[in-house]
Amino acid sequence: MQGYSTNWGVVWQYRAALLDALATSAWLAACALVLGAVFGIALAYLSIAKHRMPRGVATAYVTLVRNTPLLLLIFIVYLVLPQFGIRLFDENWSFILALAVISGGYIGEDLRAALGSIPKAYRDAASGIGLNAVQRQLYVVLPLVLRYALPALTNSAVSIFKDTSLASIIAIPDLTYVAREISTNYFRVLEAWAVVGGIYLGVSTLLAGLSRALERSLPRIG
Repeated sequence: MQGYSTNWGVVWQYRAALLDALATSAWLAACALVLGAVFGIALAYLSIAKHRMPRGVATAYVTLVRNTPLLLLIFIVYLVLPQFGIRLFDENWSFILALAVISGGYIGEDLRAALGSIPKAYRDAASGIGLNAVQRQLYVVLPLVLRYALPALTNSAVSIFKDTSLASIIAIPDLTYVAREISTNYFRVLEAWAVVGGIYLGVSTLLAGLSRALERSLPRIG
C-alpha cells in the first residue's frame, strides 16, 4: 500500500478492549456450541427413528439450515420476529440462538453419522448387563457417539467461533466490532484486521490442537 505507514501502537492501546472482545466471542461461541449440541443430539436421534415423520422433521431441519445464511437468520431473530411481538432475547441471546440453530443442523449430521458407526456388540453388551433403553443411550451409546464424532465436532466448534465475527452486525462488541472501531477512529486498517485475524487463527489452531490431544488421550474403540 503506497504511502501507508504502520502504527501498531494504536492497536496496543486497544489491548483491553480486544481482550474483552475475545472473551465475548468465546462466550458467544461456547453458548452456541452447547445449545447447538442439544439441537444436534435431538436431530441425530430423530433422523434414525423408526417412524417416517420424525425422520422427515430432521431432514427438513437440516435442509433448511444448510441453505439459510447465518446473517439472514440473525436478522430474522433480532429484527423480524420483534415486528410480530416476539422479542424474547436481547442482542446477545438472539445471536446465540441464530448461531445454535445453524450449527445444530451440522452437529446433528455429525452425530447421525457417528450413531451409524457404533458396533452392534456394544448395544448387545449393554442389554446383557440389564440396562434399559434410556440407560443404554446415556451410558453406552452417547459417549461412544461423542468419541466417534470428536474430530467433526472440533471442526464445528472452530466454525462456530469464527462465525461469531458476524455478531458485530447487531452491535455486539466482539473482535470484529473492535477492529472496525480501530479502523474507523484511527484509519489503522492493516493493523486492526491483521491482529484480529491473528487472534481468530490462534484460537482456531488452539482448539484443533486440544482436540487432537484429547483424541490421543482417549482409549481406542475396538
